Amino acid sequence: MSGKQLRFLGVTIVLTGMTLSVMFITSPRGRAHDRDDEDSAPSIAQIVALDECDPGTFNAALGPDFCRNVALGAATKFADLFANVAKGTPDPGWDFEPDALRMKKGTTLVVVDQGGEPHTFTEVAQFGGGFIGPLNAGESTVPECAGGFSNLAVARTRILQGSQLLVPGLLQGKHRLQCCIHPWMRTEVDVK
Repeated sequence: MSGKQLRFLGVTIVLTGMTLSVMFITSPRGRAHDRDDEDSAPSIAQIVALDECDPGTFNAALGPDFCRNVALGAATKFADLFANVAKGTPDPGWDFEPDALRMKKGTTLVVVDQGGEPHTFTEVAQFGGGFIGPLNAGESTVPECAGGFSNLAVARTRILQGSQLLVPGLLQGKHRLQCCIHPWMRTEVDVK
């Protein structure tokens, strides 16, 4: 067969003069793919950032549209968030799900903010406090969170409400990731 061949999503398209031919290339297991080695196909893993901010009280304290939560049950009041942290019981409705994830090297991690306010997804050497002291539950701010959003490394990990952050190319090993605003939001990613 002569002509130009294009491969896209498991389909080989062969252009020969004015004729278009489409060929499906299948693996021994019968699935179409666009690579010779099935294990080398890119994959995606997802982590979801959640929070329970009450729009009325958060927006009154932080400005219009800061909390855009539309989830049912999003009823944590601004003052209660701080009061619970001070008692050593941060709100469990602020969380990364899952809390732990195993994935293969080469997998792209997608972090989706399904909460009502911004978060960060910052890699840290050790879990600890973020850049808002009263939300640290007595923990010291970890170096990676120091400076808040004026720290470009922290700013790059910010996830706005309804958006996503792509984290490609995590190296093999264990990675600790936390929110530098709400530091009890933590997850461990183990790359094999």
